[in-house]
Amino acid sequence: MSGHRGVDLPADTGQEVLAAGDGVVTVARRVAGRGVVTVSHANGLRTTYLPVAPTVTEGQRVRVGEVLGTVSGPDGHCPRTCLHWGLLSGDLYLDPLHLLGLGQVRLLPRPLGEWALDDPPGPARPIGHDHPEP
Repeated sequence: MSGHRGVDLPADTGQEVLAAGDGVVTVARRVAGRGVVTVSHANGLRTTYLPVAPTVTEGQRVRVGEVLGTVSGPDGHCPRTCLHWGLLSGDLYLDPLHLLGLGQVRLLPRPLGEWALDDPPGPARPIGHDHPEP
C-alpha cells in the first residue's frame, strides 16, 4: 500500500523524541537507512517515530513522556528536518493526532514556498495544523 501514513512534525536535529504512551519498545534500530523507534502499547496500538537516533533498546519498557531518542536530522523526506510520527492498530494506519485529543484534524498540503523555514524553535507541531495548542 503506497502513500504517507502518519504526520510530519517540524523538529530540530537533536531534539528529544518522547513516548506518546506507556509501552514496550519493539523496534530501536535502522530500517531502510533510517533510525526507527516503535513502541507497542497495552491497548494494541503501536506508535512509530523516525528518523530517530534511539537511546532506548528493544524490549525496554517506557513511560509516557520518556525520551526515546533524538531526531537524527534531515533525511530527504521533508523539505526541512521533521519527525515522522505514525500510529497503527494491527495493520490499520490511524491518525496519530487523535492521541492529542484535538478531534478530527485535516492536514492539507502546503506549497513549498509557504514553509516557514525560519520558524523559531519550540514544541513540535503538526505541519499544516492551524489549531491553537491545547
